[in-house]
Amino acid sequence: MDLGEFEADNSVSCRLASAIPDVCKTEDCCLGIDEAGRGPVLGPMVYGICFCPVAKKEALKDLKVADSKTLTEAQREDLFRKLDEAKSFVGWALQILSPNTISTSMLQRYLNTYCTRHTHTHTHTHTHTQKETQRANNRTHTQMILTVLLFHRSKYNLNALSHDAAIGLVQFALDSGVQLKEVFVDTVGPAEKYQEKLSQRFPGVEVTVRPKADSLFPIVSAASICAKVARDHSVKDWNFPEDLGEVDADYGSGYPSDPKTKAWLLKELDPVFGYPQFVRFSWSTTQTLLDSRAVTVHWDDDEEDGEKAAARQNNTSMLSYFKTSAQQGNTHQTHRFFTERRLQSLATL
Repeated sequence: MDLGEFEADNSVSCRLASAIPDVCKTEDCCLGIDEAGRGPVLGPMVYGICFCPVAKKEALKDLKVADSKTLTEAQREDLFRKLDEAKSFVGWALQILSPNTISTSMLQRYLNTYCTRHTHTHTHTHTHTQKETQRANNRTHTQMILTVLLFHRSKYNLNALSHDAAIGLVQFALDSGVQLKEVFVDTVGPAEKYQEKLSQRFPGVEVTVRPKADSLFPIVSAASICAKVARDHSVKDWNFPEDLGEVDADYGSGYPSDPKTKAWLLKELDPVFGYPQFVRFSWSTTQTLLDSRAVTVHWDDDEEDGEKAAARQNNTSMLSYFKTSAQQGNTHQTHRFFTERRLQSLATL
C-alpha cells in the first residue's frame, strides 16, 4: 500500500482511493465502512470503505475476507493484495486522520446559539417639526425584539469525528459515480441513532448499522482490512517531522495499555515541548503524563466564566457592558441608537 501522499505531510489528514471499477458505475453496489486505530494514543485513525456490485457479493466471499482483528499481519497484507487485484469489481477508499487532526478536532468547541424573534407592529403619530410631521404622520413602525440565548460550548468528540469521516467517504463514493444501494457500517455509538443519521443523510440508500459488523458482513470485513493495513503501515514507517535526532522506534502497538507504549511515552516526553505529533495529545494518558512530568503552564480555563477570567487578569470583561442599568447603578445614559429602536438590556428571560 502506497501511503506516500500521507507520509509527505502526516500532520494533516489525507484521503487515498483506488480506481473506481466501471461496473460500480453501472450496477447497484454495496459498501462497507470500518475503522482502525480508534483507541491508541499513538498514530492515526484510519477509516476505510470497500465497495462492489451487489451481484458480486459471493465473489467477495470467495476471497475469504474476515474481521481484520482476527487475522495476522501477514494475512491482512495478503488479503489486501487480493482486494486490490480484484479491481475489475472491487474499489476502496481511506480517510487517514492524523494524530494532530484527531487531537485538535477533539479540543474544538462549538458555541450553540439560538435566536427567538418577536415582531410587534403599531401605528403612532410623531411630534416633530411641521415639515417632519407632514412626512411622518401616522407612520407605521415595526418593532422587533431579538433575544439571543447562548448555551454552553460543547466538545467535538471522537464519535462525531468518526461519523463525519464515514459520511465523507460515502459521499466520496457517490460523487465518484458509485451506484450505492446498500451501506453496512460497524457502529460508533448507539446503532439505531447512527443508522437513522446516515439514512437521513443518504436517502435512497439502505443503511444497516450493527455492532461487530466487520464479522457479520464481508464487505465490512474488506473495509476493515483496508483500514488496518493502512494504519499498520503508517505507524511502522512513521516519519517524525520534528527535529528529534534519534527516536526510539520500539513504541509497541500504540495502545495505552501496551507496556512498550507506556515506556516510550515516558522516555520521549520533553518537559517543555511535550510530545511529537505522533502522539494524540488530547488523550487522557498523554494529559496525565504532561500534568505530572512536564513544566507547569497556566492556560485560561476553557470553562472559566469570561468575567472571572477578566477579573483574574485585572481587566474589564466585555460581558459587563450588557449588565442592566440597575446592576450598574444607572451610571451611564443609554445611547439614542438603542432608545430610538426601543432596545433595552434584559436581566432575565
